[in-house]
Amino acid sequence: MTLDNQNESLLSQSANNIRNKDFTLSLNKAINSAKKNLLSKQSNDGHWVYELEADCTIPAEYILMNHFTGEIDNDKEEKIAEYLRSQQNEEGGWSLYTGGNFDLSCSVKVYFALKLIGDEPHEEHMIRAKTMILNHGGAAMCNVFTRITMALFGQVPWRATPFIPAEVIILPKWFPFHINKVSYWSRTVMVPLFVLCTMKPKASNPRGIDIRELFITPPEDELNYFKVTTPLKRAFLVLDRFGRLAEKLVPKFIRQYSIRKCEQWFLARMNEKHGIGGIFPAMVNVYESLVVLGYPKSDPKRKLARQAIDSLLKDNGTSMYCQPCMSPIWDTALVSHALIETENEKNTTTEIKNALDWLKERQLSNEPGDWRIQKPELAGGGWAFQYSNYYYPDLDDTSVVAWAMHRTKKSIYSKSIDRAANWVAGMQSRNGGFGSFDIDNTHYYLNEIPFADHGALLDPPTADVTGRAIALLSLADVEMYEKQINGAIEYLKTEQEENGSWFGRWGTNYIYGTWSVLTALEIAGQDPQQDYIRKAVKYLISTQNDDGGWGESNDSYYPPKIHRPFKSTAFQTAWVLLSLLASREEKNPSVKKAVNYLLSTQLSNGQWYDNSFTAPGFPRVFYLKYHGYSKYFPLWALARYRNILEK
Repeated sequence: MTLDNQNESLLSQSANNIRNKDFTLSLNKAINSAKKNLLSKQSNDGHWVYELEADCTIPAEYILMNHFTGEIDNDKEEKIAEYLRSQQNEEGGWSLYTGGNFDLSCSVKVYFALKLIGDEPHEEHMIRAKTMILNHGGAAMCNVFTRITMALFGQVPWRATPFIPAEVIILPKWFPFHINKVSYWSRTVMVPLFVLCTMKPKASNPRGIDIRELFITPPEDELNYFKVTTPLKRAFLVLDRFGRLAEKLVPKFIRQYSIRKCEQWFLARMNEKHGIGGIFPAMVNVYESLVVLGYPKSDPKRKLARQAIDSLLKDNGTSMYCQPCMSPIWDTALVSHALIETENEKNTTTEIKNALDWLKERQLSNEPGDWRIQKPELAGGGWAFQYSNYYYPDLDDTSVVAWAMHRTKKSIYSKSIDRAANWVAGMQSRNGGFGSFDIDNTHYYLNEIPFADHGALLDPPTADVTGRAIALLSLADVEMYEKQINGAIEYLKTEQEENGSWFGRWGTNYIYGTWSVLTALEIAGQDPQQDYIRKAVKYLISTQNDDGGWGESNDSYYPPKIHRPFKSTAFQTAWVLLSLLASREEKNPSVKKAVNYLLSTQLSNGQWYDNSFTAPGFPRVFYLKYHGYSKYFPLWALARYRNILEK
């Protein structure tokens, strides 16, 4: 080698060292800044909770509830109206998520809510909304939930709604439909609806507002409220009509008994000040049922039900919206993971300990729960999603919390981890997968009943929840739970999409599902060179955007199942980065590009910002924006990358 070549080599090496040093400094600065921001948001008792925003259906329903009961708060309603107007799309309607297509049911509810508040039909934004609604078939074409709301306000006849009388609550367990055969969210929503749809009250509606202008055919003359798309739907509609005819034959004492049984069912699950099921739609139905059943405003149960609903309001000064629920357990567990990663699992800081201690106190044990119907012999040990929801702990939160505790290697959490793993293992479904709240909730024919046009009546096993369960069981005791882990992995193999990805039931979408699976397979000790894992990695790398990030819209929940390019987001880029690192792809150029994307998009306050909705509540029906996702997932991913580099 000549002297010139040696000098050139030394200069090149020196330049690389400088670049690497600058990169390391930038990486550390980004991690420290993001960590500082997270720590500043920790509550005094150790937990975190970020905003959880839904589409405009929820705040609109809050307004409709107030006018149903006649309890109008003008100041709050004007703030909510400001929020609803700000979310209107340019063409005039409302979508279920940022950048989504027009949604008829959401738009009808928002229009109705704005009109109840005082917006006049001749105002420009209302004209645009009405035009879009009529161009999409009018209010008669709305989904079942919206038609039930319109029936309560006398805007459509009750024949526009499914026949769901209170007597459903006393059907025997062997009957094709039983309340225990559907998901927890369906149960908590439906049982109070049985009362409303049986008693058929009419809303107080003190301002006498109607929305007849949103119908193409007068609602009383409309004959096509139900779409017949399958022979089974047709059969269920025939049974629906037969039930209406037979309703006159139901003895009065049976009807009164059935209504009382519904009332007793939801009163037992009221969940104190946190509301039934911890979810807004069920809370509203219970509150309206209490009003219809004659509970006075002074009644403690009615007051608690109202308090639970109002606690979901998020006041942003000039505007306000209503959250669908709160996510403190989920947020605190995921922030804990990110912080544990920043310490490379070597140091449990005071902040981490306070967070995990807060979570430890909220682990469930012998409380009543609907999951016990299927597994009465199984000991409790789960966590719920909300501050309190003891009837409905879920496997996803339970797995994520116990996984975080295990990473600290602190014996103080050993019993909590063991109890959680035992409970999760006991909730495995027959096909090897894990659902969110129930076992073997797979009565798929029930998605064809007239009430279930949203297609989310059930809680079957999913790849994302199954992945988290595998992670926990592998960490807790891989030998003890070998059978459950192997069964779950085989389930995941059958659920893998043709392109190599996995469907994301609780996060958007194939990126989320694939992250959930690949990170679990790493913990389970699966060889990343296996064909099915390589196929998943190939899918992720092939969908990287030119800017180095990844993005996926909620449009991907609609057919066809193909990748549709979407702008990069920090949280989805973080999911992919964690997936690739779990698959030992740290030297892949795509990884460095992803890290640079996150470094370049971080804000000066240490956060990242995305306006995208991050998850479905129910795919194609109801979507969510976890405001915390763009704050803790990028930190987790960058810290993981740094830890691998330092090995």
